[in-house]
Amino acid sequence: MTKDPNKPRGKTSSYAFFVATCREEHKKKHPGTSVSFAEFSKKCSERWKTMSAKEKVKFEDLAKNDKVRYDREMKSYVPPKGAKKGKKKKDPNAPKRPPSAFFVFCSDHRPRIKEEHPGISIG
Repeated sequence: MTKDPNKPRGKTSSYAFFVATCREEHKKKHPGTSVSFAEFSKKCSERWKTMSAKEKVKFEDLAKNDKVRYDREMKSYVPPKGAKKGKKKKDPNAPKRPPSAFFVFCSDHRPRIKEEHPGISIG
């Protein structure tokens, strides 16, 4: 199954907009140098956590605008026919799977526990 090229791009979160601006700032300050993705992500997440709500408003507004764009595009989007994946039909004549070790253990111990605790309901 191939990806539909006409499907609208997903909505971008406020954090994703923040990371994009961080990446642009880093490229401007350090052109030509590469930084590891893990290290960059950690620094961005630390900055995001320490930001005040007032500083985050700019990115949240960008996310709201992008959500409006996404909703508008999804209203006009028509998925191609036959794109749904159906559940595989189970063969009624297929042999059953063997029970797992846990189920064997439970079936051995269930009667003993029912004797010890007659009022308790199991599963």
